[in-house]
Amino acid sequence: MQDCDYQNTRLTHLGRDTSMSAGFVNVPVCRGSTILADNLEQWAQRKEPDNPYASYGRFTNPTLQTLTQAVAELEGGFQASLFPSGLAACTHALLGMLEVGDHLLIPDSVYGPVRAFAQQVLASRMGIQVQLYEPSLAEGIASLIRPNTKVVYVESPGSATFEIQDIPAIARCAHAVGAYVLLDNTWATPLFFTPFEHGVDVSIQAATKYLTGHSDALLGVATANERAWPLLRRAAHDFGQTAGPDDAFLALRGMRTLGVRLRQHQASALQIARFLENHPKVQQVLHPALESHRGHAIWKRDFTGSTGLFGIVLEPLSEAQLSRFFKTLRLFGIGLSWGGFESLALPMDMPKRNGRTLFGEGQLLRLHVGLEEPQHLQQDLAQALDAAYALNTSRNTSGLRLVAQQA
Repeated sequence: MQDCDYQNTRLTHLGRDTSMSAGFVNVPVCRGSTILADNLEQWAQRKEPDNPYASYGRFTNPTLQTLTQAVAELEGGFQASLFPSGLAACTHALLGMLEVGDHLLIPDSVYGPVRAFAQQVLASRMGIQVQLYEPSLAEGIASLIRPNTKVVYVESPGSATFEIQDIPAIARCAHAVGAYVLLDNTWATPLFFTPFEHGVDVSIQAATKYLTGHSDALLGVATANERAWPLLRRAAHDFGQTAGPDDAFLALRGMRTLGVRLRQHQASALQIARFLENHPKVQQVLHPALESHRGHAIWKRDFTGSTGLFGIVLEPLSEAQLSRFFKTLRLFGIGLSWGGFESLALPMDMPKRNGRTLFGEGQLLRLHVGLEEPQHLQQDLAQALDAAYALNTSRNTSGLRLVAQQA
């Protein structure tokens, strides 16, 4: 991890404004809706858009403001806004930048619910032109940009496929026509990818994941540069988006240990990825930090670390064999989301675009390596794979139809 010691010190002290916390180390949970004014002059002042306390609890409070300031500083952005979930942060960031008749470019490897929102809401109901593009495009994306292109959305690595995008090259092409670049930075976090140094205008995180880190809160955060901030803020306010103070408090608590947790996630996941890369029943390991990964060179150039989420492609196996694999696992749970302390495994459908071209006829799985002892996790995967492929059954070429609606 680059400048790891500095980052840990920074995370420990971000947002600790004693004037807002009454001297407490942690800013207390502030619950409230109505904010009283002492006089009309104060009331008028609070109605200014940049007043941190505005005139109503929906806009902010000391707990929420502490978190948004800390995240904006960590990301290197101008200001940040909170949302009740990661998906809400994604969708409202898009809504803030787009108008009827605009053109949106979105990678085919994008997080499934964001893709569904773009196609079923933006395109079908709001008159926005949505075009999917190959995530491998770099400067080549210029050929897809139109006069009305307003947003180029990026996600690196991509959901399920873990494809790496050349974000600086894409950003140069987008900015040449005045378009905004929106990034889902949940996988890397700002510790491993600094979005605004690579040309991003809005960086989005599902704070549910690594930022909170304990699988006990739902939260989204979007950070904007100065150019994009008025549009992001307007979207949050116009749609009444806010977040609860308890979830914000949990995210602040989680941020304090983000550096040390990611260091462990990274080391354990790499150990297990390398083990799986040499396993006879594993066709591919989809981990950008491995030299065998198609996007490794770009990852090495732009990222300063890797986290606990990656994919694998198993040799073809029947429904019964796949079921045996998951039943035999002891330390990996089956569940949506990721980024917490616990390890998870999930079957994924092949991407519709070119999944078989990328991954052959195998079974795609997504793994999140938690904070357990990596040797124990490795042993758990090994025994589950042995049990699955030892099961004597004919192959069912239809595969197990468990679609992971990613979260």
